[in-house]
Amino acid sequence: MEVPGAGRHRRIGPYALLGSGRTVGGGELFAARTDEGLLVTVTVAGPGPAANPEFRDRLRAAVEAARRLSGAFLVPVVDADADAPVPWVATRFTAGLPLRHAVDRHGALGEPALRVLADGLARALAVLHGAGTVHGEVDPDSVLLTMDGPRIGALGLAGATASPPPSPTDDMFGLGATVLYAASGGGQDTDALPGSLREVIGGCLYPEPSDRPTAEQLVDYLEHQGLPAPEGGWLPPAVTADMAAAAAAVGSARAVQVPVPPRPVRAPGTGVSRRNLIISLAGGAALLGGGAAALAFSGDSAPPPEGRAGGPGTTARPTHPSGARTPSAPSPSGSSADGPEPVVLAGPDAVEDWSRTGKRAPTCLEASDKVVMVVTDKATSFMEAASGDRAFDALNTRNSFGANMSHYPTAYADGVFYLFCETPGQFGLLAAFDAADGKVKWAVSLAASDPGGAKIVSNYGRQYLAASGGTVYVCGLVRDGKFSVDAPKTGYIRAFAATTGKKLWQVQGTDINNVLVPPSGSRLLAASAIPAKQPGRVQMIDAARKGARGWKVPLRYPSSYFSTGWPLTGYADGNFLFAGGKGDTLSVVDAATGTEKWHQRFEARNGDRVSMGAPFSSLDGATVYVPVGSELVALATADGTPRWIATLDGASDTGGANLFKASLRLGGREAQCSADTVFATDSAKTLWAIDAATGRARWKYSDPSQPDVGFRWTVGGDRVFIASHLTMTAIAAHGR
Repeated sequence: MEVPGAGRHRRIGPYALLGSGRTVGGGELFAARTDEGLLVTVTVAGPGPAANPEFRDRLRAAVEAARRLSGAFLVPVVDADADAPVPWVATRFTAGLPLRHAVDRHGALGEPALRVLADGLARALAVLHGAGTVHGEVDPDSVLLTMDGPRIGALGLAGATASPPPSPTDDMFGLGATVLYAASGGGQDTDALPGSLREVIGGCLYPEPSDRPTAEQLVDYLEHQGLPAPEGGWLPPAVTADMAAAAAAVGSARAVQVPVPPRPVRAPGTGVSRRNLIISLAGGAALLGGGAAALAFSGDSAPPPEGRAGGPGTTARPTHPSGARTPSAPSPSGSSADGPEPVVLAGPDAVEDWSRTGKRAPTCLEASDKVVMVVTDKATSFMEAASGDRAFDALNTRNSFGANMSHYPTAYADGVFYLFCETPGQFGLLAAFDAADGKVKWAVSLAASDPGGAKIVSNYGRQYLAASGGTVYVCGLVRDGKFSVDAPKTGYIRAFAATTGKKLWQVQGTDINNVLVPPSGSRLLAASAIPAKQPGRVQMIDAARKGARGWKVPLRYPSSYFSTGWPLTGYADGNFLFAGGKGDTLSVVDAATGTEKWHQRFEARNGDRVSMGAPFSSLDGATVYVPVGSELVALATADGTPRWIATLDGASDTGGANLFKASLRLGGREAQCSADTVFATDSAKTLWAIDAATGRARWKYSDPSQPDVGFRWTVGGDRVFIASHLTMTAIAAHGR
């Protein structure tokens, strides 16, 4: 790209450009000088964005927002002209080196420097995101290394010019990719990340945007580690020497004024943009996993991951052992040759029981029939389920990262709430709260109770809580620093006494993943934590024998279970439920023996892939519910006889058919039950209350102002409790 000028003596606005520019995201960047000798950095928009009819309005608004921002790691905007023939933005000149230049010339940064880099970028983005703006081009080209830490512009041109605009979660991906670049010497080797950063930077690269941490969460995570800051200069001497030489060269350059020629016509430069960086790192990002939910619920919904759905449908419909016919997943028209005729979901908008607005957005919820536990990044409070009034005094326990598919920090059983949390003085706690008075029953340090040190302990990502039969279970993934798709993962189960918090037993291995803890009994179900291309299995874990392995059932389609996180299996009336066959079959086996009782296969007549979600059951265990694409199928637990099929109608806001979110995301608490109602969310971010007897909708709930990622919700008794931004809402199962 060229800017108006002749030869190397060029001028834009009141600034004489010094030397040649370098391509950064949506424009080209130059050092420049005013007639009075003031040095600035000028970013010139490319011809493409400048020709966009909406570009100048967006740029003008972004510049106005950026002028109001300040921060230790932000480079402020000092001047701009969105109406110039070639729009430009000037920022304060900062002596330093682009990160890409430093790494390409001098190699990877060490752990202390990487921590300064990650912390500085997170603090800069926290200021931007807190003001409602995004950067849009966080990458090794846009990050400047200075003597005092990293710097990034208060305005990224991509953040103002992209259509659709990038989101804060895009910025966090860019941050993670940038730190990974610096850690690996310009490559994509995730093993190069130091242990203190591996999980949180891995979370930034998580494919699901809503699972990435926010900038504030990353800062908080690093602060809680309490590691010392580097002594002396934070950068290697060779880098600081280069930095001094570059600053001296700019300071001695002459600025020559020249006439302004016509608008440039050459194509934009071909430097590596942030989006190209994302593409080049996509393979590594998919392996990192273990993200954190965004505190303000910012982010985007993702389409169903490839490889997690069943194979294409066929015309064959085998029967299960009981002899009952197997229903096929209804076609888009809603027709079905056998089994109940699908019921198209339609119902009135939900009527609120009560609604309350707080000061902080909830990160996770848990409820009984009388009390709702609301956790934020600052405190834990309790609300009366019937009225929304305060039930007990708030506690200083908190959870910044919240709940997502791979991390679920709350549980409730037998009058006690359980929570992964931290306090101002401690990190990595498991705490129990009495639901009768809101007081702490006990709290244990997960790190202190782990004989292997902090290797399997983290408040950030890939672990979840469950409670049953007087035992609290912590399930997750061992942090071994290996993120290869070809390497098995090592999962673990840790059991604690529900009354005292005393550790009872612990097991781990590559045969433990997606651990299911039933609401009753002492038998757990675990899947193999092995690559999807290898044969897998599910197996019983005997809690009564301190985690001893029991029966095993091979799986032809293990890929779903390779993703660590909330169980993708189910339990009903003494039976385990899981996806068998090629991922298109529900297998039901006896929990004690592993003997198959029956199975049901689901088909799509149009040849599409069957997207079967995690099965779940009614509270009494008599009915099994299976999300299958746009349908929710109810089956009798005893023999698999179909009871009803509820189907979503219309198209989602992404342009495709609506899917039940339990099917779309393959896990998490996207579907729950009360005594006579099934609650499930779909990909259009609508919560449905479905009559468990008929499959017809009682009501539907959606919030036009909800966070991009959707709302959080949980069931307690006969009410649903929903957190959307700062608002908590309760809705009765039967409505009013």
